[in-house]
Amino acid sequence: MNPAEQSKLIKVAIVGPECTGKTDLSKFLAEHYHTEWVPEYARGFLDNLTRPYKKEDLLTIAHGQQRIENEWTHFTKNILICDTTLLVIKVWSEFKFGECDPEIVKNVQESKYDVTLLTYVDVPWEDDPQREQPNKREELYSIYKKELTALDTSFTEIKGEKETRRQLAVEAIESFLKNGTR
Repeated sequence: MNPAEQSKLIKVAIVGPECTGKTDLSKFLAEHYHTEWVPEYARGFLDNLTRPYKKEDLLTIAHGQQRIENEWTHFTKNILICDTTLLVIKVWSEFKFGECDPEIVKNVQESKYDVTLLTYVDVPWEDDPQREQPNKREELYSIYKKELTALDTSFTEIKGEKETRRQLAVEAIESFLKNGTR
């Protein structure tokens, strides 16, 4: 993709606590807009890890997430849906380990998305070996709101039944398409 085409690419970030419908929403939006979505790198990484993950692994995950997101920007023409971002890794690192690698923090501050969707915790919890905090999702949601505010990032809260959540997400993207500026 040449620089002019890349400057037209709209990047949508979907962030929020675990098990709040980020992947479901990513798949829906990609289908709705006939585009691609960037999956969460951590899932594949952790599925193949033969030991419990450590704080240091989060930097490897962050590198992988950035790499696949950057790769998809070269193949996507209009809208790129990002199932997760480095902010998710930062929040998790600080929540679980009490700190985050400075490189991740720096890259979070430098990351740019045109639309940010924050998924609320009103989706039923589904057990998954990679999910760890079923009773801390509201606390994590509050952390995400604080982080996005501190980054001076405007965001749309995605709440409600599946169709309502999808409608809110589409409305946020459509609003950017109609009124957004770069």
